[in-house]
Amino acid sequence: MRREIPLIITFVCGITMIIQFFIPHWPFSDVKSYFQHTYMIIAAFAMILGICNLTRLHIFKIRDRRENWGYSIVLLVGLAIMAIPGLFQGIHEGTMFEFLFKNAHVPMNSTMFSLLAFFVASASYRAFRARTFDAALLLIAGFAVMLGRAPIGDTLTSFMPEGWQMSDLANWIMAFPNTAGQRAIMMGSGLGIVATSLRVILGIERSYLGGE
Repeated sequence: MRREIPLIITFVCGITMIIQFFIPHWPFSDVKSYFQHTYMIIAAFAMILGICNLTRLHIFKIRDRRENWGYSIVLLVGLAIMAIPGLFQGIHEGTMFEFLFKNAHVPMNSTMFSLLAFFVASASYRAFRARTFDAALLLIAGFAVMLGRAPIGDTLTSFMPEGWQMSDLANWIMAFPNTAGQRAIMMGSGLGIVATSLRVILGIERSYLGGE
């Protein structure tokens, strides 16, 4: 029964959510609302469990003086500094949490994203090597879009008639080939999500139970 009960719950919830999408009336609408509220409660407890588990792991890491254990101290101190004011004062404007968020978290987040730009540039250099025809197309399209998004692109092609400048080429690439590729990827992802969802609902996919 340890496996059958979760499978039954998953099947009932999945079928109910599918039916309410096509029949958004009582009793399915009420059941949908109940499931959504239950999900939020479970997610809140899962977050608490995750924080407790994270704290436990890093406390053990500090106690055993494992590799890079100093970063664990920084993590736990940062967690406490952000969590304690939020729990006791709230997160609205004017609180300590809001001050720390705007003056510590946001700048550090911006710093992280600025560092990611160098990794993106490095990955682009490796990916844009025109070793094959497809790679050459990717290189040409990427170069055209980057040049068209910069002011120098229109400056270099200012002698060309309106509609044929570098910014126009970049806009055409983003509006047509890029959009077509994105829609194909989204359609494939959607079909994959549907197939995986049906496998989970019907009990074919059981990896979430911790088994095969």
